[in-house]
Amino acid sequence: MNDKSKVIIFIDDQIEPIADVHTPVVFDLDTRKLIDGQHMLKIVSKDPSGKEGIRIIPFVVRNGPAIAVEGIKENDLVDGVLPIMVNAYGKGDQKSFLIAGSETPQSIPSWVWIIIICFIGWAMYYLLRYSTLP
Repeated sequence: MNDKSKVIIFIDDQIEPIADVHTPVVFDLDTRKLIDGQHMLKIVSKDPSGKEGIRIIPFVVRNGPAIAVEGIKENDLVDGVLPIMVNAYGKGDQKSFLIAGSETPQSIPSWVWIIIICFIGWAMYYLLRYSTLP
């Protein structure tokens, strides 16, 4: 009698498993065959006595070009005219990295402007305070 546990591996709600093997097992999940978006890896295990266990692992596939949006966020409340910048770039393949277009230009955050204004104010105070000394 076989004393190893058996695992059956499914992706999403497929009826046909992608693997039906005895443990321990190491396999490569090729996400290039999946569309971008939410997916679910479902692993059903059966021990030698016949008891079953299930583990469901949700994951997100993003093989296509990354899309960056500047100017609006998810669930924002907006009105009027919005300047929106959209950038999409691919990561190339596993052997080479595409540098052109891989960075998304972004506006300077407001906290950086606040730090710069505070520093300039402190510098002006320092210069005015100590420039009048004899």
